[in-house]
Amino acid sequence: MDGILPLWKPKGFTSHDCVSKARGMLRTKKIGHTGTLDPDVEGVLPLCVGKATKIVPFLTDTDKVYEAKVKLGFSTETEDATGEVLATEQVNPSLQLEEIEQILEGFRGEITQVPPMYSAVKVKGKKLYEYAREGLEVDRPERQVTIKELTLLSDEVHHEEGTATFSIRVVCSKGTYIRTLCVDIGQALGYPAHMDTLVRTRTADIERADCYTFDEVQQKVDEGHGEQLLLPISKGLSHLATWTVNEDLKPLIKHGRVLDEPEHVKADVFTVQCNGEVLAIYQPHPSKAGKVKPVRVF
Repeated sequence: MDGILPLWKPKGFTSHDCVSKARGMLRTKKIGHTGTLDPDVEGVLPLCVGKATKIVPFLTDTDKVYEAKVKLGFSTETEDATGEVLATEQVNPSLQLEEIEQILEGFRGEITQVPPMYSAVKVKGKKLYEYAREGLEVDRPERQVTIKELTLLSDEVHHEEGTATFSIRVVCSKGTYIRTLCVDIGQALGYPAHMDTLVRTRTADIERADCYTFDEVQQKVDEGHGEQLLLPISKGLSHLATWTVNEDLKPLIKHGRVLDEPEHVKADVFTVQCNGEVLAIYQPHPSKAGKVKPVRVF
């Protein structure tokens, strides 16, 4: 089996749990996920199966779409609803969407984030959450991420017992921490805050409507139609430029040959396809001008 299993990850599972469960269901070991989702987060988690594992870094390095609920009034050590409360402050009941919209404007485009202590980012060879569990605070490296779209989903701010909640939709680059974005939005509004809930609705061109739950995966497998679950490899590479070739070049590409650079494709990395089939991923040759070389061959 070769292709992409568009899984709808349930709450309570780590991304690695999902890989392990899918391996058992599909009876294959060669499966890799394309971007970690925390256990309390549900949503789109493409799993690459068989030859598709070769595209994991290319599919991981794509835009993601999230829907999150921001809660003002208290912050937590994990920046989400699972952590211990750190600070509290009553939210003014007069806070309205217009004020929030003004604040959101400052978070669109390229922004700087400091990864949360409860994250898998490594500092001096050790993951931040390992330091956090030991009660240690360490300097965390800033990172630049891009918020391509940031919109309000709520029709009104929900006020309750000194807190306020509202929902946002985020289209962002790889490496964006939505938890941190929620905290930073809260700080800009003048309140301690955290991310109450999160759903990932799209990875690259794979969206919610494409996905299967584990129950649906099991049903297909039991019916003997497991291969029908898989999207073609091209679906996970649709964000890349494409060089379409004829049958004459197909054997050369399959053998990973260095080729003349196509005139109409100018990109750092691009797919090579023949009759809709992805044959390889190529890039400009680093030392031979006017030539291209393979990065991955399928």
